Amino acid sequence: MLWRHGRTQWNAKGLVQGQTDTELDHVGRRQARSAAARLALLEPVRIVSSDLARAHDTATVLGDMTGVAVEKDQRLREMSFGQREGKTFDEAMEQFPEQMRRWLDGDDTRFAGAETYAEAGARFSHAVEDVAGRLGDDETAVVVAHGAVLRVGICAFLGLPQEFWVKLGGFNNCSWTVLGEGRGGWRIEEWNAGSLPTPVLSDDE
Repeated sequence: MLWRHGRTQWNAKGLVQGQTDTELDHVGRRQARSAAARLALLEPVRIVSSDLARAHDTATVLGDMTGVAVEKDQRLREMSFGQREGKTFDEAMEQFPEQMRRWLDGDDTRFAGAETYAEAGARFSHAVEDVAGRLGDDETAVVVAHGAVLRVGICAFLGLPQEFWVKLGGFNNCSWTVLGEGRGGWRIEEWNAGSLPTPVLSDDE
């Protein structure tokens, strides 16, 4: 289970956060409590979080409900957006028009001081591999992180070619994705969800 943090004021204002260490607002704290009450029913054995406050505080709500200590892993931090952090989309378009146009065209361009999607995806994937490798049969871990790095990191973990990463939509605040091991290895069972997984009653299983 991979879970995005609750809302921040920067989210509400449309500001790029990246690795800027912002905090949950009152809506985000309420979202975390509501989502954690459902995720606690999965009885996670591990909760591993980005060390940035908005993710760690979200994870701590679940930890308090389940009695599971929250572990921090810097590899789960949001992607660094460098000079775009603290700016809206329109401000970035005005200040960095050529780079933004290349980015919108699908070029994994590097803004000053930033990571590429490939770099962020690789570090996040390594962290998820470590968590997955220590899970027993039928055990659940919850990884708490950030929208952009969750999207590209999950794709990297699953081995999806980078040209397909843009085909998967972003994460709402406090939504999650469920990964499970199937016949062909790890796969997506739910994406950007807000409800607990239910059995798939299908011939495809």
